[in-house]
Amino acid sequence: MSTLGPTVFNQRYELHRQIARGGMADVYLARDLLLDRPVAVKVLFDEFSGDSSFVERFRREAQAAANLNHPNIVSVYDWGEEQGTYFIVMEYVEGRSLAEMLRTEGGIHPDRAADIAADIAAALAFAHRNGLVHRDVKPGNVLVAPNGQVKVADFGIATALVGTRNDLTQAGSVMGTATYFSPEQAQGRPVDPRSDLYSLGVVLYEMLLGRPPFTGETPVAIAYRHVQDSPQSLRAAGAAVAESLEAITLKLLAKNPVNRYPTAEDLRGDLRRYREGAHDLRANQGIPSPTSPTVPLPAPGVDFGKGTRHRRDDGLRRTALFTVVLVGLLVVFGYLVLEFFDTLGVDGGDDLAPTEVALVEVPTLIGRPVDQARATLRDARLSVQMDYEANSDYPENTVFGQEPRAGTKIEPAETVRLWVSQGTGPMVLLDVLGDQAADATRDLQAMGLKVETVGQEHPVVSDGEVIDQSPDPGVEVAVGARVILFVSTGPAVEEVPDLSNRPALDAMNIVSKLGWQASTMEERSRTVPIGQVVRTEPPAHSELAPGSTLLIVVSSGLPLVSVPPVEGMRESTAVLALESIDLAVNVRYETLPAFSPNDGRVISQSPVADLEIDLGTTVTIVVGQAEDLEGADIEDPSG
Repeated sequence: MSTLGPTVFNQRYELHRQIARGGMADVYLARDLLLDRPVAVKVLFDEFSGDSSFVERFRREAQAAANLNHPNIVSVYDWGEEQGTYFIVMEYVEGRSLAEMLRTEGGIHPDRAADIAADIAAALAFAHRNGLVHRDVKPGNVLVAPNGQVKVADFGIATALVGTRNDLTQAGSVMGTATYFSPEQAQGRPVDPRSDLYSLGVVLYEMLLGRPPFTGETPVAIAYRHVQDSPQSLRAAGAAVAESLEAITLKLLAKNPVNRYPTAEDLRGDLRRYREGAHDLRANQGIPSPTSPTVPLPAPGVDFGKGTRHRRDDGLRRTALFTVVLVGLLVVFGYLVLEFFDTLGVDGGDDLAPTEVALVEVPTLIGRPVDQARATLRDARLSVQMDYEANSDYPENTVFGQEPRAGTKIEPAETVRLWVSQGTGPMVLLDVLGDQAADATRDLQAMGLKVETVGQEHPVVSDGEVIDQSPDPGVEVAVGARVILFVSTGPAVEEVPDLSNRPALDAMNIVSKLGWQASTMEERSRTVPIGQVVRTEPPAHSELAPGSTLLIVVSSGLPLVSVPPVEGMRESTAVLALESIDLAVNVRYETLPAFSPNDGRVISQSPVADLEIDLGTTVTIVVGQAEDLEGADIEDPSG
């Protein structure tokens, strides 16, 4: 901001005051001088403005975001550049961010939380239909106006950022907001609209409980928990929410995107049904629902037998009748609970007890390319069997039949049979990379191909998994052609790989793939940059049994040293004392009266003695310098 007056971008947008600061930009309240209205101007940090590839992506994404005209999306009016500084002009929304609300108020009433989540889902649904994935859904990007209207900000900006830094870690730091990462973002895998829904699930969980599902000492530790840990049940954690709203939240937080809501519109529909009363909080508290079927109990004094029955017989009859009624109520209640979860489409996922089997719904596969169909089934934890047949109604390599039919619920690992059109032209070789060798061989043989397998040791890929194929996927092949599959035989030995100097999350992912548990601790290091691995315990090349825990020691920066007291020392002695423990020294001089006893000695230091500071920090010492009175007729007071 100029000290000579307000900064004006493009001779139109007059910046008034800073209202927010994010991970990549400062936000200012400004006035559009042309239309005479308040606007918000987001000014990108210089580190992004200097990257030409990012600027081009940012331009395209800003233009795409400007086309998102929806009542729950902060409108983007304009974007531009002023003397090397890039900015975007957005709708100014009076009110507070959801992050500020959570910070000051804690948890939000479940009904209000459901309303906010439904509005966010409406914004995401509109953006997803227009080809934009937000990638950074978090409370800081949700604005709530005084009238309760909810608006989502920053569409498109996160997408542009990902193009520049496509890894979770960059120079040892975690990109983005790890608290709201989807598991696929944390692992550096491709994201899609369902990744936004996971992040929205984290936001909804935080609104209901007052804290997010996963926390940790470092962003890397939080991201790792998104990949490995299941969230605690909201009600078990003390949140007063209905079972239906808890089920919605946990479905959003499924690790596998296939088990989440397929679209934001589907989520919004369930949230609307919840708000319209498709839940009964009283049932959660053990109070009978007014809609629950009831069985009248016998009135006091009614004799169901002869009047001469003894009181003991009457008591037995009442006990038996009460037992029958209670069993009936339990059966009806259990049926209603099952029907409710079936209506929601909740298949249980990771949240079922270990003794229960979560059924998987067979997806719609007819009309889809066979590669996509196989990938979908693999993500759904189902096996596949393929039969190739001539079919003039469907293009080659397209599924034209399936068994069981779409919507059927079956157990994990059960087989879905696909009928695939051979068409009239040459076949296209399947992509079987990542498949188990037995499954890949069966599928390729179904195409009429001859399959050979070659074993190869691999330090990360599990035994029996295809790591390469020849010819390459997508190549046209004829019936009877030979295909070679290179299959992992696992690591040569069960030994710890050398993970030093790798980004911490990369190391955690490698450890997980090798079948070990990973834990982390931080340690300062002279040589390893912050956020990267210093060493492991046990160390590299040690043998480690499957399922063991490997400790990953991560650098938290340079070591701390205690500043020595150097006041009163001669200058040369003080400099030597500081430099000997790898501190830099800046010497300043201060004139003292003639014949001062502190001439040539340190009279002050900064930082002060005994303060712990980073290795290499500069310590400033002030050395006294007695006034030179040479030639003056003054007697030395010391004699």
